Amino acid sequence: MSARYTLDDLLTLMAVLRDPQQGCPWDVRQDWDSIVPHTIEEAYEVADAIERRAFDELPGELGDLLFQVVYYSQFGDEEGRFDFRDVVHVLTEKMLRRHPHVFPDGHLGSRRQGISATEVETHQVNSRWESLKQNERESRVAEPDTQPSVLDDIPRTLPAMSRAMKLSKRAARVGFDWPDTEGVMAKLGEELDEIQQALDAGDRAHAGEELGDLLFATVNLARRLGVDPEACLRGTNQRFEQRFRHLESALGNEGVRLEDAELERMERHWQEAKKAESISD
Repeated sequence: MSARYTLDDLLTLMAVLRDPQQGCPWDVRQDWDSIVPHTIEEAYEVADAIERRAFDELPGELGDLLFQVVYYSQFGDEEGRFDFRDVVHVLTEKMLRRHPHVFPDGHLGSRRQGISATEVETHQVNSRWESLKQNERESRVAEPDTQPSVLDDIPRTLPAMSRAMKLSKRAARVGFDWPDTEGVMAKLGEELDEIQQALDAGDRAHAGEELGDLLFATVNLARRLGVDPEACLRGTNQRFEQRFRHLESALGNEGVRLEDAELERMERHWQEAKKAESISD
């Protein structure tokens, strides 16, 4: 078996790719902003491989995601800002600081004694974790007169549904939440009524605002149920695609073009696809 490449080899590879004389023209042209869309895409491809349980693909997808970190580290190194080792150091230091229940003395060599991980009080760990993160947020406030917020450091570039989940979680941790799931359900009904009122008034712009409120309330319902709304919607997207492809295939077998099929016929094939799903489950 040939020798396996190491992380240092990967860092060397990136440095060569970015070399103005000997590197790759595409890589040399890249900058902070141009790589961001690729980073987001690679993260989603990791999530997709995990959801499909395509573990044979996962090393490659994780490698592609790691390559994005190496890219940004190379940019930082070229500009004299930081390098990959700084990224590793800052991350390790932060994780040690956030896990005093694992590393009581704050260094890698220290260990908790006399109590297993399953015996550690989860609520206390979560509370301590959030307290530490809040202290970090307060230390990063740029303006002296700026009031720190529990909503600080939630990236604005997150997908809207993921960001809504994080916003609602942060607010709920300080008590800004419905007392129970029934309260969220009532809010959903209230938002639907407000959408209808806006439509009845012919105010489509306001209806759009109320639709946003409905989506946000739906995210809160997902949080109360303990499910990931992004994962829920991805599952729905997958089922929709499977059913629609079945519909297209069935119509094709009947010699009917999709554009010419009446809604009743399409609905029949759609229900057939749903029934086939329930049988396979």
